Amino acid sequence: MPISRPRSRSRSRRAAVATVPFLAAVLALGGCGADGDDGGAAGAEGKPEGDITFQTWNLRAKFKDYFEGLVKDFEEQHPGVRVKWLDQPAEHYAEKLSADAAGGTLPDVVNVSPDLSYPLAKAGVLMNLDKEKAAARFKDEYTPEAWQGNALPGLGGSYAFPWYLNTGPLFYNKALFRDSGLDPEKPPKNYDELFAVAHRMAGRPGGRAATLAGTPSIEDFGRYGVRLMNDDATKFTYNEPKGVELLTKYKELYDRGGLDPQALTNTPEKAGQKFLEQKVAMNPGGAHDMETFKKNAPTLYRNLGITDAPNNTGKPNMYVMGLAVNERSKHKAAAVAFAHFVTDRRHQEAFAHKVAVFPSTKGSLDDPYWTKDDGTDEGRVRVASAKMLKGAVNYTPVVMSDEMKTILRNEVAKALQGKKSPRQALDDAAAQSDKLLRQS
Repeated sequence: MPISRPRSRSRSRRAAVATVPFLAAVLALGGCGADGDDGGAAGAEGKPEGDITFQTWNLRAKFKDYFEGLVKDFEEQHPGVRVKWLDQPAEHYAEKLSADAAGGTLPDVVNVSPDLSYPLAKAGVLMNLDKEKAAARFKDEYTPEAWQGNALPGLGGSYAFPWYLNTGPLFYNKALFRDSGLDPEKPPKNYDELFAVAHRMAGRPGGRAATLAGTPSIEDFGRYGVRLMNDDATKFTYNEPKGVELLTKYKELYDRGGLDPQALTNTPEKAGQKFLEQKVAMNPGGAHDMETFKKNAPTLYRNLGITDAPNNTGKPNMYVMGLAVNERSKHKAAAVAFAHFVTDRRHQEAFAHKVAVFPSTKGSLDDPYWTKDDGTDEGRVRVASAKMLKGAVNYTPVVMSDEMKTILRNEVAKALQGKKSPRQALDDAAAQSDKLLRQS
């Protein structure tokens, strides 16, 4: 997928837009092999051989040499296999996957996030790695959290080899903490502490300071400890009493000035600018923000703290990327072997040294590269983020589309404005999203 700064409160995951019944019907009636031939699919056991296709998501521009070298190394180790590397742009990637699946041209190995995997797996296009012995034997090489991150609710297994992980630290302004009589070395770790800090800042003598620049997202509900969906992912449950409690607290905070006045309409970019201008005390970010702060806001840079987003669960949020194998591939053994090759410990660590992502293989994050600050801004953020990944989970439900996220955001805004009660807003958001689920 595109390598970019993680936004713990507003990152778009480009949810797939395929209609599952349509996909299922097409796949039942037409060819489903990687080249349009359904009848010749070989099992995943045995010697890897044959020609396969490998598709990434907007990675060629910056990592062409890396992936061409990876393909060459694999082919040298497996003389009977030839790998054709494809790379698709970020725009319309979900639609491209859906069209390929429906047309029987889905690549043998494909770069996906869990939300992109879900409609394809539900339609029977992706291999269930837990049920395929040739793939399941590699499970213990990855962290349990990463493997679980590619598991899909209601489908009974994981549908992609874990690849790279990402998370984002939460930056905070120590000067604003000090000005409010707060200990700058003790940022909030849970939501009670967060709301206490925000109310303190909003009521400080000499003016009002906002703590946050945005409204609560689905990830906030997850970190608060709200059950987001039922067990088989057929119904949203974030409107349960605990969810109403969270939104009620945000409404109180909004009324007191603890949220930025433009919180209802702030984009991630606007929120970042508010933090840079020291108009809000806390905001998510990444390593390259440090250089911006250093150059454009030296006072902020000198007073910059790094922490994790507050949570009540003890588990930070993470984003997961994976490599899925086409269930109808004519050369499954080669596809499984290559997907594992790309995501094994050696290659994951090599890739993570080239870009600000993190390996999902066991033991990798114990390496000094991810545990010892090397004195650089990049190293400071890298070590802080790597520490957060241990025990982290992906809170955003894989079935939650961008449209459903927009619905929640709009209903939250109505509650904060007082147009609806928090309970009514969440009930309406869940009902609208449930309706969309039933239509998929």
